[in-house]
Amino acid sequence: MKKLVYLLIIPLSFISAKAQTTAEITNEITLIETQNNDRKIQDYHTDDLPWHGRRFKATAGVFFPVNNTEVEVNGTNGNIGTDIDFERDLGFQNNTVSFFGTFEWRASRRSRFNLEYFYLKRDSEKTLQKTIEFQDHTYPVDARVSAFMNNEMIRFAYGYAIISKPKYELGLLIGAHVLLADVGLRLEGTTQQVEYRDRVDFTAPLPDIGIWGEFVLGKKVGLYANINYFALKIDEIDGRIISYNLSVLYNVYENFSLTAGYTGLNFRLDVTRPRIDGFFKWGYNGPTIAATYSFGNHVKFYKH
Repeated sequence: MKKLVYLLIIPLSFISAKAQTTAEITNEITLIETQNNDRKIQDYHTDDLPWHGRRFKATAGVFFPVNNTEVEVNGTNGNIGTDIDFERDLGFQNNTVSFFGTFEWRASRRSRFNLEYFYLKRDSEKTLQKTIEFQDHTYPVDARVSAFMNNEMIRFAYGYAIISKPKYELGLLIGAHVLLADVGLRLEGTTQQVEYRDRVDFTAPLPDIGIWGEFVLGKKVGLYANINYFALKIDEIDGRIISYNLSVLYNVYENFSLTAGYTGLNFRLDVTRPRIDGFFKWGYNGPTIAATYSFGNHVKFYKH
């Protein structure tokens, strides 16, 4: 009987020891493979990234801004215009949808040039709840008016990277926002004789300076941020501007990427001129979704 027990114990012990050894080897191999895969994910060169550090980058997307607009236009006969809140007083929608486009040229490792374009067209109709003085006309309470506002924003900027590393850059920006605005009001009368309208259009270039940063967060993920500010008064023109942008990029395939971000701008312009006397205040902020295509040679980064 004892011999039978010994004969059973010895094979079972051998099988158990072999199974334990096999499990340890399997676990070790799995751990090594996991470490190698993690190393492959983390160990990459920025020169191999199709979306980072390329000479040219074109972006087009959709913007969902929340607007806040105030305008005051004084009359040529000395009448003081009404401070008009376009969203509250004229029924403009706060939430709108528009498109934007940008183009970037990296002239060198540290220097880059940017061109941006943004367009927003809005209109409304409303029965007035208060009297409005706009230019040389009075729009009375309970009058039915129609209004429009077309804004185009063009931005030129030069960026210089003070710190330029393969996975992150920090630098300064200098440029200008150029606003092309067209604003109008019309009294909707029952006859042509009682109808009248006013229209003001102007172009306002405002310089700005700022800081920017670009970061490689992963093989397919990048982050970009900038903020700009400036205030300027020249003779009869007084303007100030602040803008900001934060966006995250995800590389979908080769040179093609998608970006999601949040951007905003606050702009005020006071003008005292014979043709136009008053102020224009416009602010917006909201999310963006865009597609980006990067092409051209990679710029050369240095680790030192």
